[in-house]
Amino acid sequence: MFKLNEIKELIKLVDETSVHELELESEGARLSIRKPGKTEVVSVQAAPQFVQAPAVQQAPQYVQAPADNAQAPAAGQAAPDAASSSLHKIVSPMVGTFYKASSPDAAPFVSVGDRVDEKTTVCIIEAMKLMNELEAEVKGTIVEILAENGQLVEFGQPLFLVKSE
Repeated sequence: MFKLNEIKELIKLVDETSVHELELESEGARLSIRKPGKTEVVSVQAAPQFVQAPAVQQAPQYVQAPADNAQAPAAGQAAPDAASSSLHKIVSPMVGTFYKASSPDAAPFVSVGDRVDEKTTVCIIEAMKLMNELEAEVKGTIVEILAENGQLVEFGQPLFLVKSE
């Protein structure tokens, strides 16, 4: 179940960003926050409980998983091929808003095909009005950008695929 202070913090995060809708599922509970105009609508409902069996489908978890258990891509994104399991995933270290550039009129930090090293800034994650620069962590070439500019991202969500050298 979600704690009241967690719900309040999420409402504040949605209110302070360009995100208009947020849906989370955790420990059998589902939380949906929508921001039409300036109003938030919060609804919490218990999700049905399932007996754990091999055929049961569970909610997606943003963790690094083998390619055969990979999450379905978001609308408009191509599915990573089988070779993507050998690629390095740069993941979000926190919940926040993903930005490709330092400002709306600035060039993106990186694009597909760009070479990066461990200290190359690849994006900004905004959380609680703090801008957190994310570095590439590896030396290689950006193969795919998995998040859209202005998108709310989760902790551990893959953001970039890098073919390491």
